[in-house]
Amino acid sequence: MAQIWKLQQQTEIKSSPDRLFDIYKNKSHLMPKICPQNLQSVQVLDGDGRSVGSVRLWTYIMGSPVIAKDKIGAVDEENRLITFDLIGGEVTKYYSSFKATLQATSREGKNWAKWTLEFEKLNEQVPTPHSHMEFLLNGAKEIDAYLLNA
Repeated sequence: MAQIWKLQQQTEIKSSPDRLFDIYKNKSHLMPKICPQNLQSVQVLDGDGRSVGSVRLWTYIMGSPVIAKDKIGAVDEENRLITFDLIGGEVTKYYSSFKATLQATSREGKNWAKWTLEFEKLNEQVPTPHSHMEFLLNGAKEIDAYLLNA
């Protein structure tokens, strides 16, 4: 039986969790303008790009340009939570399943962006995706900075 691995990290944000969640859910088309050094493009392939079942194609930079195709797997407006299932691109060469979940929260007077990665490695030699987690956390920080100046 294959093993599902899990990584979870959070970073403090200064902007409101509602605004951060809104960018990821409703305004992903702005992300290449917000994070141009890390994200080249986001293209909606199926659906409206913001609801469950929508499929998008991302071109991002992790050393060199990388392609990822995701499908929005879950949206929970009340808890400001959105899940992306990676269904194509570079990641699927190494992981048989890869899911990224963002939750934007407030706790004890602070705001947080929490990312959870759930993945299944294709084999034992595949590394744990710490670089992907770092990429997602840095993206949340860049979006936070943009929102503070908007």
